[in-house]
Amino acid sequence: MRILLSNDDGVNAKGIQVLQQALMAIAEVTTVGPDRNCSGASNSLTLLNPLRTQLLENGFIAVNGTPTDCVHLAISQLLDFTPDLVVAGINHGANLGDDVLYSGTVAAATEGRHLGLPAIAVSLAGRDEQHFATAAHVTVQVIQKLKSHPLPADQILNINVPAIPLSELKGIQVTRLGRRHKAETMTSTTDPWGRKIYWYGSLGPELDAGEGTDFYAIANGYASITPLHVDMSAYKSMETLANWLNGIRL
Repeated sequence: MRILLSNDDGVNAKGIQVLQQALMAIAEVTTVGPDRNCSGASNSLTLLNPLRTQLLENGFIAVNGTPTDCVHLAISQLLDFTPDLVVAGINHGANLGDDVLYSGTVAAATEGRHLGLPAIAVSLAGRDEQHFATAAHVTVQVIQKLKSHPLPADQILNINVPAIPLSELKGIQVTRLGRRHKAETMTSTTDPWGRKIYWYGSLGPELDAGEGTDFYAIANGYASITPLHVDMSAYKSMETLANWLNGIRL
């Protein structure tokens, strides 16, 4: 099995290094990641500047672009083979609920699916860097299962694992995305030269975090796996919208 591994925290982040080591036990792994932290990059592409690569001493390839750039460039130019799976992570922090709209980790997996490959995104739901091994273990187990139970062609898996020792993990739950309240408002301050600058506020608290959601699973000591549709069409609304549009005369 051949895996393309990427992330959004940067090619030197601990999460991607731990995951690469774990995946090498079951697959041939090529690691291509951004040369800096690109958290919140979502599915953005670098269109106005050329992309450059650097081969690092550990064999990882750094790209001066976004997570989406990394996956696209690797598959279209850097690799002389087609990977069997694209894996993104391990992200430093959760990607739950609304987070998936902004996540570069989820975007890297989505780009793999856009290019016709099965893909998964993995995040450690906490800042305790002692427990990346827990998320890596869950990821390996899921990938082993995918060998006999492939993903549907229009979906990726979004995996979140609580930052706890593997011995304390209660299991894995299949979940839906929860939902947060809106983020706190942006704050303004000044830089050392007196010029006004702005910062995003913190994430909002959970609004929809009941049983069955990814928030609930993590809060109760379970790994959360949420299948995500890549096709965002609202099929159930198409007929209603078509009927509504019939009343418009151009």
